[in-house]
Amino acid sequence: MGRGKVELKRIENPTNRQVTFSKRRDGLLKKAIELSILCDAEVALLVFSPSGKAYNFSSHDMDRTIRRYRNENGQHKMNSQGVRTIEVWKNEMDEMKKTIDTLEAKHKHLAGEDLSTLGMKELKQLERQLRIGVDRVRSKKALAPFVGAHKFIEEKCES
Repeated sequence: MGRGKVELKRIENPTNRQVTFSKRRDGLLKKAIELSILCDAEVALLVFSPSGKAYNFSSHDMDRTIRRYRNENGQHKMNSQGVRTIEVWKNEMDEMKKTIDTLEAKHKHLAGEDLSTLGMKELKQLERQLRIGVDRVRSKKALAPFVGAHKFIEEKCES
């Protein structure tokens, strides 16, 4: 049983308007979640109610999605000479700084520094990564004499 077509005009009754807003907001949120899951899309949704209350949904990190949107739009922003705008360069620089900060934090963690910021799950994951790394180093060390002997034999055979 289908619904009739609704005339798109402002609902005058404030109570009816609020009820419609709530129902449609929930429907829009459901569609955003479905789009995110079904299509593996990065979705961000911002809705402000008539009273000014903000509602949001993000399938990933909202700030990251907004930065990505700004960068994507900024890629096409050019001044009259066809040069990328300062805003685009600034956004790109901010992203790079965040990446550097993240990598520096990971480096510190691998060195056993600044571990107080990590929870138990992250500590266990770090321990697992370090254990794998130590095993690789030990394997390489164990093979080193054989590799050296193999190279020595190859050199003697060639001469």
